[in-house]
Amino acid sequence: MDADEFIRLALEEDLGDGDHSSLATIPPAKTGVAVMIARQQGVLAGLSVAARVFKAVDAATEVDLLMHDGDTIGPDDVVLRVKGKSVSLLSAERLALNFVQRMSGIATYTRHLCKLIEGTHARLLDTRKTTPNFRYFEKEAVRIGGGVNHRMGLYDMIMIKDNHIDFAGGITAAIRATREYLEKHGKNLKIEIEVRNLKELREVLENRGADRIMFDNFSIDNMRIGVEMVAGACETEASGGITEENIRAVAETGVDYISVGALTHQVKSLDLSLKAL
Repeated sequence: MDADEFIRLALEEDLGDGDHSSLATIPPAKTGVAVMIARQQGVLAGLSVAARVFKAVDAATEVDLLMHDGDTIGPDDVVLRVKGKSVSLLSAERLALNFVQRMSGIATYTRHLCKLIEGTHARLLDTRKTTPNFRYFEKEAVRIGGGVNHRMGLYDMIMIKDNHIDFAGGITAAIRATREYLEKHGKNLKIEIEVRNLKELREVLENRGADRIMFDNFSIDNMRIGVEMVAGACETEASGGITEENIRAVAETGVDYISVGALTHQVKSLDLSLKAL
């Protein structure tokens, strides 16, 4: 993905034929200084993207990053300082804040969940439950928060889920068809397959067709049994029904990964603002 092109399109969406509120009230040559201020505690993310937004609006704008992505921030922390034409600063303000607020919210929740499973073998994964056209930045925020990115999209990994299995005619048929497809098209993609119970897990293991097996909505006890059955033959992933209350117990079953869609589709943005000096 071309991040600069995304920023260009987002600015086009917001500005249209001009920021008429600023153009109407502020002389074109007037310059100013503004700072971005945190209003609550969290993990900072998206600051480098915000800098690109200010530069995209006006290349002459001076941007000083006072903190860095991944830093812990608290109320009244000044994270960024910009200097330039006042109209330019105001035209870039909302999009720059949108990036930082949304990405910081994701990074903050990701770090929170990572701390809950700290000391275990498991690592936290995101999913494709992302905002359309904003996936690259949301997944970057997950990384900043300490999580791990799952596949970026449908193109970079084979993921055989329940509907694929049902439409294909079963697990064995889905695995066989996948192998044939990859060989025919000369693609070297990892294969993950979702199982809904221990019976399906046995069938996957008998076919030896997966690089990773996802335990979908397994109980803690069955997940522990599943990890023992896999016995390191491939990677394991827990998915479905993961909450703050049970994520530690899930991690302690020995799974390699825990995927949590809420990292990107239920998170609340962090509160920051831009203030003129």
